Amino acid sequence: MKQLLAIRSKKGTVSFLIQTKTVIVIAVLLILIFVCFVLSTGLGNKFTSPVQVLQTILGQGTPQNALIIGTLRLPRIIAAVLVGAALGVSGAILQGIIRNPLASPDVIGITGGASFAAVAFITYFAGTVNIQWLPLAAFVGAGLVSVIIYLLAWNKGVTPTRLVLVGIGISAIMSSLTMLMLVLSPIKAAGRAFVWLTGSIYGTSWENVYAMLPWVIIFIPLTLYYSRLVDIQALGDDLARGLGAPVQLHRCMLLLVSVALAGSAVAIAGAIGFIGLIAPHIARKLVSSTFVDLIPVSALIGSLLLLIADTVGRTVFLPLDIPAGVFTAGIGAPFFIFLLFKNRNK
Repeated sequence: MKQLLAIRSKKGTVSFLIQTKTVIVIAVLLILIFVCFVLSTGLGNKFTSPVQVLQTILGQGTPQNALIIGTLRLPRIIAAVLVGAALGVSGAILQGIIRNPLASPDVIGITGGASFAAVAFITYFAGTVNIQWLPLAAFVGAGLVSVIIYLLAWNKGVTPTRLVLVGIGISAIMSSLTMLMLVLSPIKAAGRAFVWLTGSIYGTSWENVYAMLPWVIIFIPLTLYYSRLVDIQALGDDLARGLGAPVQLHRCMLLLVSVALAGSAVAIAGAIGFIGLIAPHIARKLVSSTFVDLIPVSALIGSLLLLIADTVGRTVFLPLDIPAGVFTAGIGAPFFIFLLFKNRNK
């Protein structure tokens, strides 16, 4: 019998059960992220030992290390952790409410909407409007396209099948329009847009970290709070209604949470693919499919994947800085080929 730990608030308003195995997996992942965090912070044109990294983070480093680590590397690494967590949880939510293991922000059009808005901003407004407004444009694009998808999928309610089919169609439209803009845009703007579309956290500042932090702090715990809603929806719409659950209201709420996490992540890091798709899959291999177990593990795996991908892109090909999205795609494609052959042999 599986051992369960009860987590309750003092007033009992928040209460859920989590497996002991999940707690162990979370602890191991936190250790791995901490190790990668320290090593990544020390790697670059100038190597800094882990001891010096920790001293600098604690405010006891040299002025040179404080500049290199505190200003240049640390914001980027923290952003990778936050963005990866947001994408991992967003993908887990979508796969839960749509009941499709291939659902993710980039598959059903959320990332496509953000990409279209970002490329439009770079092409038509980058010369007249401050580039710092680019994340806001991407976030607004993700939100508007998500509303369009939901409205088009509505027919006396929204079913998972309609939602994913409409999302795939809208994603294809957004991709076509984005490519058209790239072809028609000036070479300089097209080059900048291509880097953004690949997905990169190059040049991330503390302002970007502060902008991303509230979304992660608010919406990931909110997802845990609503974890029971996803577990109920996994039983099917008819059975969920039989249990008294307002299926459409819950689906809309969870979709909004997913859009908030994915939109904020894409706004900061660009159109990074595969994190939201593969992080929940890996999490299911490590823990149960119960949503309260799946969410924290998906978040940590997403953080670890993006942190490793960005570290490789930033350090292995010096002096070049390769976008992290290149390596997340490189991780994602072999992973799904592996799943295909593994399932075929069953």
